[in-house]
Amino acid sequence: MRGSLWHLGQSITRRVAQADKKAAARRFFASEADLKKTVLYDFHVAHGGKMVPFAGWSMPIQYKDSIMDSTVNCRQNGSLFDVSHMCGLSLKGKDCVPFLEKLVIADVAGLAPGTGTLTVFTNEKGGAIDDSVITKVKDDHIYLVVNAGCRDKDLAHIEEHMKAFKSKGGDVSWHIHDERSLLALQGPLAAPVLQHLTKEDLSKLYFGEFRIMYINGALCFLTRTGYTGEDGFEISVPSENAVDLAKAILEKSGGKVRLTGLGARDSLRLEAGLCLYGNDMEQHITPVEAGLTWAIGKRRRAEGGFLGAEVILKQLEEGPSIRRVGFTSNGPPPRSHSEIQDEKGNNIGEITSGGFSPCLKKNIAMGYVKSGLHKAGTKAEILVRGKAYDGVVTKMPFVPTKYYKPS
Repeated sequence: MRGSLWHLGQSITRRVAQADKKAAARRFFASEADLKKTVLYDFHVAHGGKMVPFAGWSMPIQYKDSIMDSTVNCRQNGSLFDVSHMCGLSLKGKDCVPFLEKLVIADVAGLAPGTGTLTVFTNEKGGAIDDSVITKVKDDHIYLVVNAGCRDKDLAHIEEHMKAFKSKGGDVSWHIHDERSLLALQGPLAAPVLQHLTKEDLSKLYFGEFRIMYINGALCFLTRTGYTGEDGFEISVPSENAVDLAKAILEKSGGKVRLTGLGARDSLRLEAGLCLYGNDMEQHITPVEAGLTWAIGKRRRAEGGFLGAEVILKQLEEGPSIRRVGFTSNGPPPRSHSEIQDEKGNNIGEITSGGFSPCLKKNIAMGYVKSGLHKAGTKAEILVRGKAYDGVVTKMPFVPTKYYKPS
């Protein structure tokens, strides 16, 4: 989704607060009948969720609290997000690993069973089709989650390559988990609260690891991961058990873990320096340009063998012409497409995501600049509504990450 969800949330909050509520509702909640709904839709509405169209789904942008308060609460206590609009799928068969390695930059073969990584699906030019968290459940079973807005193109892309792979005798099949829902529990209370609902010892499950286990009586896929920079989990739960699980999580937290919408999710991921596909990553941006070189497996750098490998391996050798960087700035918060200039007024790049950080109480943004101008401390001018404001290249993440890793 283009532009910042945070800005959309602020805009909705302001407009709905104004007298003409009906006009605002018509504008933002149009074509409700055409939108898909998660199994938690009624639960969101009952809890004061302000529902907005997002990637073809009706999703809560916020609840009764502000996006600012909701963001801070995630980092202080915890947040529960419904991310069931995202698409979970399993690849199975003895050749599922070599098949997936044709499409992504990760060293999938090198993953230990029960571990995962962020990766990127690339096209023939080395550009990003989508980013995805992939998990090797077993040598013959990969579980992955792709973005809601990319679902149709991702599935078409995977299917096209799967047909060709199978026609040459490859053993791979897939299952799209439309029978499951996806919840993300994030923040310092995530593990202690979830521990009340399972007999498994969560202290032995580290960042990036995956287990299949019973949670609140339902057989779930549990990954210790998230999109906030905090410790937390993504829980794939059978859809018929999703509402009960959400209720149990909120109840066990004593009200400290709050339902949280897409607005706070956007400000949290921006504070954590994480890309939003469609803003900070696109079909024409390579993983190297996006600052995801670390996600290209060592063996893959040596061997290639994925779509666009020639372009990407050349960039690794010679350096990319543009790079994704973080910014802090004065004045109004930068927006997606704000122009970045050097101190002489020459165009050097463009902002892709920006907003006011609820936790740092200042403007933060990310965008792409020409290589050589990407070092932390480099001064720049950022144009907002035609006026230039001082900005400076800043290391990301803006807020330190708190992933649960072995000490």
